[in-house]
Formats: sequence, structure tokens, C-alpha cells
Amino acid sequence: MEKAAIPDNEASRLQALRSLNVLDTPEEERFDRLTRMARRMFRVPVALVSLVDENRQWFKSNDGLAVCETPRDISFCGHAIHADDIFLISDALQDPRFADNPLVTGEPHVRFYAGCPLRTADGHKIGTLCILDSVPREFDHEDRIALHDLASVVEDELTAFQTATTDDLTRISNRRGFLLLAQYSLNFCARQQQPATLAFIDLDQFKPINDRFGHAEGDRALVAFSDTMRCSFRSTDLFARLGGDEFVVLLSGARKADAEQVIRKFADAVQAYNEEAGRGYALKFSAGLVEFAPSAHRNIEALLAEGDAQMYAIKATKH
Repeated sequence: MEKAAIPDNEASRLQALRSLNVLDTPEEERFDRLTRMARRMFRVPVALVSLVDENRQWFKSNDGLAVCETPRDISFCGHAIHADDIFLISDALQDPRFADNPLVTGEPHVRFYAGCPLRTADGHKIGTLCILDSVPREFDHEDRIALHDLASVVEDELTAFQTATTDDLTRISNRRGFLLLAQYSLNFCARQQQPATLAFIDLDQFKPINDRFGHAEGDRALVAFSDTMRCSFRSTDLFARLGGDEFVVLLSGARKADAEQVIRKFADAVQAYNEEAGRGYALKFSAGLVEFAPSAHRNIEALLAEGDAQMYAIKATKH
């Protein structure tokens, strides 16, 4: 078996993929209708919208397969993202790169694969729209045109998803994007009995920045704060601008004591920005931290509400 090589632009490719805010989100009809259409159009048992991250290919939409992801090192899509056109395997058993691949020798017994790379607006190939069959097949010019057309629609839907879940100003997740991802993360932590802690963050004395320096400077401050968040937290942490000067971070795998240390380090990073930027004001914040308890927090909204209340209690002590 031949593992797919890592693309030369892997770091920027992964950044482009993460910026979509789509990994590990729930099923959506707008993607599912496209895989249903592909499965019916090509008369294959499996059609997927497959996104390739560091270690896996994860299926945003899956029509016909019993799993939601497979390891990247055995994936066909890991090879397909190197292609400029459709990556086609007519008979995997006759291809030395795939003949002994576990997905060929075992379930789902892939013999035929056709994957059209999915590109972001800036050209990064982040996955495929692909179809699979357990018998060898041919794929003609008309088939290629049809798969390209469907893949273009998937790309449009991914762009629309990103627009709907990303804050226009700061380019981090907005409230909708955070709620989608955070609820999935909480469900995973509950199933795996892993801790998680939410930090509800509100900037202190933000209104005077707008009043004294103008709203353009206020926007610049929000962007700088968001950029500091991006540099300070792990890629597995979920952070977002909820609106105005309110932000949030969900630290998966962290108990409250661990999260307190992380937030202190983040405060140090914000202070370092203040000293370096010299904008004539200092960014400061209050944070309410709540450790996730499945019995007490039925959903992410309940966790947010408790974090919000704790944040305001802390803020009140500063006046």
C-alpha cells in the first residue's frame, strides 16, 4: 500500500480547512442532498463529501458508508487532493498503490473510486466529493463533467457555511459557528468522560475606546484581541466572538484549574500586545470560568448562561 504524500502547502491548506469552521459539525441537508444526488446519478453504493485534516478523512456528508471518518494514511482522498482534476481508480485491485489497502481488502471493499478535489476560494484543496463502488467501473467524459458540476455546488455550500459561521470583522467564529461546534464538543466530552471548561470573556472599559478614539479604532482593538486569541489557544480549543465585545473559549480536556492557568497566560499575551502596540489604551478583560458538568449543563446554552453570570459578577468587583 502506498500512503499519500503530504502536500507542500500542508500548513496553509490545514489553516484554510479549519477556517471553514465545518469539521465535526452535524449532518446538514444541503450537503446530504448532493451526496444522494451523486449516488443516484452515478448508480454507486457510496457518495461522500470528504474533508482531509492532519490525521483523517472526515465525512461532512455520507450516503452509504457505515463510518463517519477513516484514517488519512489509508484514504483515497489523501491522494486525490494532489490532483488538479478528478482522481480516478477504475479497479483498485489492479493498482499497486491500493491493492492491499484495508479499505480494499476489507469493508467497504472499494474497487472503484472517483474523487473531485474541493477547493477553497483561495485555491487550497481541502477534500473531495467522491463516489465509491465495490466493483470495477469505467468513467467517461460525461461522467467527469457531471462530477465536476456537483463538486462546484459543494464548494459553494462550503463557502456559504463559512460565511454564516464566521464573524465578518475578526474572522474568527461567530455565535452560530461556536454553538454548532461547541455542542458537538460537549457531547463528545460527555461520552468520553473528558473534562471541559468554558471561559466567557468580556472586554473591560471598551466603550471609552470607541468614545475617545472612534469606532474604527474600536474595530482595530477587537481584531487585535481576536488575533491574540488565535495565537494563544490550542487548535483544539473553540473560541469565538459572540457579539459586541463579548468572546468565549471552550477548552476541551481542561478542568477549571487548568483553564485558569490558560486564561492567565492569555492575559499576559494581551498585556504584551498592549505594551508593543502603544495605542494609547490598554485592552483588558473579565472572564467567567465554568467547568462542564453533564448533569448540570444540558446544552451549550446552559454553560454559556452560567459563564455569563460569573463574568458579570467578576466585572462588578472592578467598579
